[in-house]
Amino acid sequence: MINCLRLKKSNCKNCYKCIRHCPVKSIRFSGNQAHIIGDECILCGHCFVVCPQNAKEIVDDTERVRVMIQSGAPVYVSLAPSFIANYEGVGIEAMREALMKLGFADVEETAVGATIVKREYDRILAEEDRDILISSCCHSVNLLIRKYFLQQLPYLADVLSPMKAHCQDIKRRHPEAKTIFIGPCVAKKDEAEHADDLVDAVLTFEELTAWLKEEQVELRQELLPEKESRARFFPTTGGILKTMAKDAPGYTYMALDGVENCIAALRDIEKGKIHHCFIEMSACAGSCIGGPVMEKYHRSPVRDYLAVAQYAGEKDFAVAQPEPAQIRRPFAALDRNAAMPDEMEITRILREMGKFKPSQELNCGSCGYDTCREKAVAIFQGKAEVSMCLPYLQEKAESFSDTIVRNSPNGLLVLNDDLEIQQINESALRILNLRAASDVMGDPVVRILNPGIFMKVRQNGRGIYNEKAYLAEYGRYVEQTVVPTKEGHMIIAIMRDITAEEEERARKEEISRETVEVADKVVDRQMRIVQEIASLLGETAAETKVALTKLKESIRDE
Repeated sequence: MINCLRLKKSNCKNCYKCIRHCPVKSIRFSGNQAHIIGDECILCGHCFVVCPQNAKEIVDDTERVRVMIQSGAPVYVSLAPSFIANYEGVGIEAMREALMKLGFADVEETAVGATIVKREYDRILAEEDRDILISSCCHSVNLLIRKYFLQQLPYLADVLSPMKAHCQDIKRRHPEAKTIFIGPCVAKKDEAEHADDLVDAVLTFEELTAWLKEEQVELRQELLPEKESRARFFPTTGGILKTMAKDAPGYTYMALDGVENCIAALRDIEKGKIHHCFIEMSACAGSCIGGPVMEKYHRSPVRDYLAVAQYAGEKDFAVAQPEPAQIRRPFAALDRNAAMPDEMEITRILREMGKFKPSQELNCGSCGYDTCREKAVAIFQGKAEVSMCLPYLQEKAESFSDTIVRNSPNGLLVLNDDLEIQQINESALRILNLRAASDVMGDPVVRILNPGIFMKVRQNGRGIYNEKAYLAEYGRYVEQTVVPTKEGHMIIAIMRDITAEEEERARKEEISRETVEVADKVVDRQMRIVQEIASLLGETAAETKVALTKLKESIRDE
């Protein structure tokens, strides 16, 4: 089902934008990557349009068509009537001229097939007893009903789409022909795969433009009015109704565009609130001119509608109407194979998401699902992960960081660019002798600290690390690190209380000083004693020398 739409994994950035815009939530997230669920996708192309990283891509069939042309078979183009909105000022004759240069045998407007289809709608309403008839021109709407609204399937017109009806008509007139549809719709690629060989390939306007550019084929500006071209209104909202007779007695005719509006109408039908009406449904806002693969990615609904309206004629195309049986095809239901959890399982998953009571179910839609319960069902089905819940992640991160901040032995202070206190933890309150955080939250930091270091960091944009400071007013020593955040709009201060360390160091210094003083006194005392001993020893030696000299002289005299 999704062979025509695939994901470029390297580009997927885990932003959930595709699931937020997917009307049927047919995207599964695993390993932070989006995966399209083929059984559930209706190929509306919204994910392709909104993806900011171009992670969704449509399979290009240009080479496949080239091979058909090279095979020698006549290849005919069924050109969607929305071409007039995509290629401004270029009419069907100019388009035919350019495409035949690429090797196509001929180019016709899909609006020819639209004429066949709208005539059959008129006949069904006039001749068959139908309570409700829903147009079958939009393949995405058909898939929506076949997959999600099986009770409404009998109301879906069992008629070929204009693309199929036109290609069938071409092959009736040219039995050997290959048929190529070119338009603004990704779903047509899938429809062609199930077209019973009526449509051989589908190109988008973007693929066609790239091919023309490669072959250096210029589109000539030319618009030739034709009265027999009323079905050119088909790609606009209400365009089918504009071409129909609308004369079935008792019927109400209405047109809806956008998947959400179509879903709302189908639910009303399910509830029995709608009867006896014809409903034109289109998955794209603005119908086909708002298609996902219109080459202009910006929306120009008014200008595009005017382009179609001014090119459309007043009468039907001259085309032979086939027998009803030839253009009638029943639509079968398509199984989505999606298991549903019971209430106990949903409650268990909600608890994993941190939702323990209804008041915690914010239903914010940040994950892409409208309600937390829908998200829980998606988790059960393997389509979503608990981590996709933004409030859950925020609460978890805040709880984790709050636990660290609250229990840190260091004082933490967060200031904004105006040096106003934004956060302060218990340790900082203790260091600064503050009673409660509410006493200083939002106040300038100058109220409690010298702002010099913070002003310096703000001015230079560089952090200051492990700087010692004495907070005289608090009688504390701190080792402070002050750093700016990466964005430069916040300043974080970390203060480690080193008062005890400083007091211990001072005590040791005092002991060392006292020890030195005692040692000096002892040395001085010892030196005095030595000097006194030396003095006494000197006097005794002199007296002894005198006595011995006298004794020696006395002996010599004898």
